[in-house]
Amino acid sequence: MARTKKPSKTPPEGYEKIKSTIDKLLLKLRQAQKESLQSKAAKEALWPIIRINHEISRYVYELYYKRELILKDLYDWLILQKYVNQDLIAKWRKQGYENLCCVQCIQKGQYTHGNTCICRVPISKRAEDKKEIECMTCGCSGCASND
Repeated sequence: MARTKKPSKTPPEGYEKIKSTIDKLLLKLRQAQKESLQSKAAKEALWPIIRINHEISRYVYELYYKRELILKDLYDWLILQKYVNQDLIAKWRKQGYENLCCVQCIQKGQYTHGNTCICRVPISKRAEDKKEIECMTCGCSGCASND
């Protein structure tokens, strides 16, 4: 999941304030990508990358929609540069998806046991033996809105 930058003008006003945090998270992402090459099982190799991608997107989402600390120009520029997952942020804005871990967990036809990933089922509604089970796609143990 290499990040390629689109040709663009210089970063908009306000980028300097968040640059250090974004750079730290991107460095963490690069390290996770290197480690995943010599990682454990194939299904678990992408979990750290998906979690860091979630962390970067959540950081920008909180700054723009919740705390309103960045301008639309900067938000759009971050999306254009592919620093954040635009589809994931769009889902967070919808009711019932506020804590969604990754977009793959809500794609229909992805799972053989039905249309819902196990992490989307509230923990209180799971069978006793499946309370601590993790998602096969991203390693999430529960991202339903009412958990």
